[in-house]
Amino acid sequence: MSSTTLTPVGDPKVIEELEGKAKLRTWLNMNFRIEMTDGRVLIGVFLCTDRDANVILGACSEYLKSSDGETEEPRVLGLVMVPGRHIVSIQLDNTNPPQKYFYDE
Repeated sequence: MSSTTLTPVGDPKVIEELEGKAKLRTWLNMNFRIEMTDGRVLIGVFLCTDRDANVILGACSEYLKSSDGETEEPRVLGLVMVPGRHIVSIQLDNTNPPQKYFYDE
C-alpha cells in the first residue's frame, strides 16, 4: 500500500506553486525574447519549460550584434532548447504575432 502526503489547502508553498503554474500557462504560445550569456538574442514561441529553467521555443530566430553594434539579419533556427544556465533575461515579445503551434479546431 502506498502512502501519500496530504498538504493543507491553505499551505502558502502549494498556493505559490499553483499560481506559478497558472502564470506559465498564460505564456504558452506567446512570443518570448531571450537574451543569452554569450550576447545572442532568441525570439520564438514559448512551448514549455522545466524545473531547471530550460526553455523550449518554436519557430525561433537568432539575432546577433555585429562588431559595430548593429543587429544582423536573423538566422532561422526552428525548434530550440535553451539551457536555463545560459539565460540572462526573458521578456514577452509583442513585435510579431506568435506562430500557431497548437491544434485548434
